[in-house]
Amino acid sequence: MTSPARLATQSCALAICALVISACSRRAPAPPLIRPVQTTVIRYGTAGEPVSLSGQIQSQNQTSLAFRIGGRLIDRRVSVGDIVSPGQLVARIEAQDAKNASSSAKADLASAQATLVQARSNEARYRSLVSTDVIPRAQYEDAQRQLAAAQSRVAAASASVRLARDNVGYTELHSNVAGAVTAKGAEPGEVVQAGRMVVQVAQRGGKDAVFNVPAALIRKSPKSPPVTVSLADDPTIFAMGHVREVSPQADPATGTYLVKVGLDNPPDTMQLGATVIGSVTLSPEPVVSIPGTALIQIDGKPAVWVVDPARKTVAAQPVTVLRYDSSSVIISSGLKDGDIVVTAGIHALRPGQSVKLSQPAA
Repeated sequence: MTSPARLATQSCALAICALVISACSRRAPAPPLIRPVQTTVIRYGTAGEPVSLSGQIQSQNQTSLAFRIGGRLIDRRVSVGDIVSPGQLVARIEAQDAKNASSSAKADLASAQATLVQARSNEARYRSLVSTDVIPRAQYEDAQRQLAAAQSRVAAASASVRLARDNVGYTELHSNVAGAVTAKGAEPGEVVQAGRMVVQVAQRGGKDAVFNVPAALIRKSPKSPPVTVSLADDPTIFAMGHVREVSPQADPATGTYLVKVGLDNPPDTMQLGATVIGSVTLSPEPVVSIPGTALIQIDGKPAVWVVDPARKTVAAQPVTVLRYDSSSVIISSGLKDGDIVVTAGIHALRPGQSVKLSQPAA
């Protein structure tokens, strides 16, 4: 049997071992867990909201050719796509009524001229008679008034003849510009009113890309932003342009504003009427792009893990997201140049977590 003295000795030995083990535990705590992470260094740049709209190529100057008088259209010699030159006859209306009016005006002029000859003869005769007191002066003054009235009728009849002659000339429509016919407004046989467009001519020279722009984009757009205009069916064909004209009034049906973008040296393949895509960047501001994997949420708000380079620990930093792209997030505020942001391994982190950095990506 074991003696009491031996049991006491064994108990003391066990207590001493326990104390030694406990002391060793206090002197050598377990090392902290270090998480390996991938990071990127923040570098702000200037970017804005990209916007693309569809539009159409038009001539910068378009002329609507119309008759100055009304009548029945009997001949239109050009159609859409035809090339016209200055002075070229493009259409005619019936001229018989204008010719009849011209003949009537000429007859009125001949009558007025005959009356003037008689009035001049009477005035001359009465002037000689009144000088010898053969007739009263009142009779001579009446002859003078008749002469003045006859002169006025001749002047009016002459103006009517000129007007009638011009109207005969107005029955023919001549182009006053060089260009291509882009539209027609009347067909032979129709009765057209004065001023109605018969053909529309796109003048040779500059080209515009014309867009219907919403009011919100008009307000956000910088003054005269550069616009990239490309063909809708071939984006490799493009030209640069600048806003040349903005309609001061919105379209009552669509609420959009007509914007004309003048193209700088457009290629010949950008033909009139072609559908184009106009791209512009609105409201440029300093932003930074980070991978979408870097974004976390703190209290329901977007944030990222920022590394303290001295202590190699992380802290959550709230950020303002401008927009989300397909694989990245555009941040407008919350970070500064030089910040080191964790881009991979974010879900295993907690505030104050020690990390091991990979080589930061610039």
